[in-house]
Amino acid sequence: MTLKAEACRDSAEFPPFMANHLPMILVALDRLCASAERLDAFAQTYRAEHGLRPQPPAQAPLGVEDWMSARGQRSREADLRAFFSRQVAAHGGAATIAAYLPGLAPGMAGSALHPLMRLAYAVMTEDEAEIGAALGFWAATYLPLDEAGRGPGVTTDPAEVLRRAAVLPGVAEAEPESDLVWHNMRAVAQVPSFAGVADWLIIHDDTLDRMAAASLALYAATMSFEALHAVTGCHWLRLLRPVVADPAPLLRHFWVAIAALMPKMGLPEIPTAAQVAAWRQTPAPDWPAIMAAAAASDDEHDPSLTFSAFEEWRRTGDTLYRVVAAKRVALIA
Repeated sequence: MTLKAEACRDSAEFPPFMANHLPMILVALDRLCASAERLDAFAQTYRAEHGLRPQPPAQAPLGVEDWMSARGQRSREADLRAFFSRQVAAHGGAATIAAYLPGLAPGMAGSALHPLMRLAYAVMTEDEAEIGAALGFWAATYLPLDEAGRGPGVTTDPAEVLRRAAVLPGVAEAEPESDLVWHNMRAVAQVPSFAGVADWLIIHDDTLDRMAAASLALYAATMSFEALHAVTGCHWLRLLRPVVADPAPLLRHFWVAIAALMPKMGLPEIPTAAQVAAWRQTPAPDWPAIMAAAAASDDEHDPSLTFSAFEEWRRTGDTLYRVVAAKRVALIA
């Protein structure tokens, strides 16, 4: 059995409700030119440090009529993964995504957006088995934050959504039950004033590009764990574009999740264009050095961020991606 196939068998989370990155990071490391020996070493270290576990025991088969009854139930992970794997085997990955992702989109905050990561990597690598696993992971950890369709849009600027969300009454005082990212999202979403945030952003063809720019600026300003996921998340959304007919629900609910993390980031100010332009001038090593440092790291977020940043840099040419990646892997201060 290959390293990746072995990694894919495990539960999508490990205690306490942390996302298992191993199936995706093995792909990222390969794209960063890591050797087979490095992939094996990373997998052994990751498995030992995090205590990866098997999926919970299957309870009962799920069908087209009743799979939604198991949404949000981590104890049904095996049943949900089996259901979606059967759908992929019968209809193909792209058709299964088209049929079921609209119903899953509102719950994309589950497991701190990592089902989105797993699905995006599965699509990128054309791995049909992983598409089924990712959809099952998404369904098992389904976490809706805010309903859409309750009010008119207010802005086309994703950064403005973050500014407005940060000053909503009660948001700064939200008390999550733990420091887990998705617990923070959920606590903020339960603040009464947060209702309706899903409708604020007016979606256009360039919305994902504007989200990516805002995420990069926010990460450069904070270098925070949460803003890192905004940068990588925009890359994951872009990977899904070929198989998603209408990206608006995904974009909408992704950005609600990022808005819900503003308190955990410390309610940062959105940097100005002048600040961003100045950061772009920061001297940084070239990509081969950054990629080598990321591939050598045992922190899964180093190769994750570096791979996404490199891919977004290739698309945009924005040198700030190289700067933040170099900072992330401690090549520059």
